[in-house]
Amino acid sequence: MGCDTLVALPPATADGVALFAKNSDRPPRECQRLVQLPRRRPGRGAPLRCQWIEIPDVEETAALIGSQPWWLWGFEHGVNEHRVAIGNETVFAREALEPAGLLGMDLVRLGLERARTAAEAVDVIGTLLERHGQGGSGHADVEWPYHNAFLVADPTAAWIVETSNRHWVARAVADIGNVSNGLAIGAAWERGARDVTEFAVARGWWPANAGPVDFAAAYADAEGVPPNLCAERRRRAAALLETARGRLDPAALRAILRDHYDGPVHRPRPFDDPHFFSLCMHADPLDNTTAAMVARLPADPEAVATTWLCLGSPCVGAFLPCYPEGRLPPSLGVGGRSPDPASPWWRARELLSLVERDFARFAPGVRARWDAFEAALAPEAEEVERAAAAARRDGRRDEAAEALTRFMERTVARWMRELEALVREIGAGA
Repeated sequence: MGCDTLVALPPATADGVALFAKNSDRPPRECQRLVQLPRRRPGRGAPLRCQWIEIPDVEETAALIGSQPWWLWGFEHGVNEHRVAIGNETVFAREALEPAGLLGMDLVRLGLERARTAAEAVDVIGTLLERHGQGGSGHADVEWPYHNAFLVADPTAAWIVETSNRHWVARAVADIGNVSNGLAIGAAWERGARDVTEFAVARGWWPANAGPVDFAAAYADAEGVPPNLCAERRRRAAALLETARGRLDPAALRAILRDHYDGPVHRPRPFDDPHFFSLCMHADPLDNTTAAMVARLPADPEAVATTWLCLGSPCVGAFLPCYPEGRLPPSLGVGGRSPDPASPWWRARELLSLVERDFARFAPGVRARWDAFEAALAPEAEEVERAAAAARRDGRRDEAAEALTRFMERTVARWMRELEALVREIGAGA
């Protein structure tokens, strides 16, 4: 039901490099895995099985890394080798969905596989949903199809895309932007489906003489949706981005993804509280933040693009620097339906469950440990990235990729040791 996605373009960032961030809010005990896909050359028109339907493939796809719920074909968020980042959001629209169609997660993966720029990703998503529609359940154990919004970014541009089954509109982001779980573009869209206005007029959702459709006014459906679901989260993320404008860096984006309105420690609230749904979501059994990402997207093709990925709730977890140019440690892809001690995601879930017994008591200490971990990791990552960039400029690309791979392996091993230590310590004190 949830998710929040944010973007900051130059010159809103501290160093003039674009930043993209997302919290994936999913069923609280739905494992996500970090997956790396290489380039493929299936040939144009080859059959491609997505989650619920088969579509024609393209001549060649891009390599990518992303976060994937254990049972899905698609991704919640990810980055490709061309430094295009995409994340999706549930939105509520009044148009009927297809019995079986593309999921929002399918469209994230397809956009990453097929686009070299953010503008191309808008084309990919819009063309595919007009052709195939959206539909089929987005949940493993509940029949619940839903419409989607997307935020797509590259080193120089970003777009917000909102949809209602086969209809869509898109608006470019000027410098900072964010999306949550409600249609919000309104009439300020710049691109859209060919018949997006005519369809709304034919259904009686928009006056025939009123000009281009206000997408939110015509297509949104708030029936049955908690009124506090997204409005406060959208305002909160926008305010935090605006406050830090010009100073935004990966650490600032990670802090926004950990936000609970009044600090990093989650405070339980009644369901009707306007702040019940927070950016770092704890709405068990409805939704929890189950994975997160902050991506740094440099325009310099030889600079290293860093994708900071978090398995589990970011407020009691750590973001790990990952690199599409290297090989993602296989352990990050372990996990399925049931708790598994070999799965990093399930171990992070165990830590959250222990902290949730008494958030006020346990969370500050856990956060302090992870803050120290990330603070020590950041300069190491910068040093490795500088060395890898120098190697790439010298034509030693394989050497650069190997150095990034070894650094990821060391980082994941350290993180797992710290995670296991916290599980033992909090478990003993719970």
